[in-house]
Amino acid sequence: MKLLTVNLGQPAPSEHTQAARGTTGIDKRPVDGPVAVAAPGPKGTGGSGLAGDAVVNLRHHGGDDQAVYAYAREDLDDWQRELGRELANGSFGENLTTSGVEVTGALIGERWRVGPRLLLEVSCPRVPCQTFQGWLGEHGWLKRFTQAAVPGAYLRVIEPGEIRAGDAVELVHRPAHEVSIRLMFQALTTRRELLPRLLEAGGALPEEARRRAETYLEREKD
Repeated sequence: MKLLTVNLGQPAPSEHTQAARGTTGIDKRPVDGPVAVAAPGPKGTGGSGLAGDAVVNLRHHGGDDQAVYAYAREDLDDWQRELGRELANGSFGENLTTSGVEVTGALIGERWRVGPRLLLEVSCPRVPCQTFQGWLGEHGWLKRFTQAAVPGAYLRVIEPGEIRAGDAVELVHRPAHEVSIRLMFQALTTRRELLPRLLEAGGALPEEARRRAETYLEREKD
């Protein structure tokens, strides 16, 4: 298991987003050399966990629970075949393009050692937005991406460190529950009846997802 590339983006104009005067940081490109990674701070004020990477819309992106976004090259390859077009590393706006890592099957709270020092924890799936659809330029992309339920994973930074392309990714902790990135994505999008299961992830579950699960349970009692 390893990193194929580490991808960073800079603010660029976009006609598909209303935030931050129509700019986006979704255009991530592979970079050479080491990149420092650290917890960016709370959502709303903290951006990307990677030094030199832009997160423009701090209301919906970035912060400690979305510090790093990973997507598997194997899943990009599947989309490449389906869409009939090349998808370079970083095409989905991911910071880390991985090889041999079960990203969407990862469990909430699962921990990865990346390179010699960086320790990341799987926190939540990526939920697609209009900016993502506009960036890909594919008709009905939001629906297709959601139905496929292969969203990739956001990660929080537990221990900071430097990473670079080619670094090993080691699974160092796998929780006892069965709340995967795929299950959480489905619960948040197309299968709301799964929301109560998210609570099985315990303290690793982001607060926003916890509130949604608890609200669903309360409504079911009424």
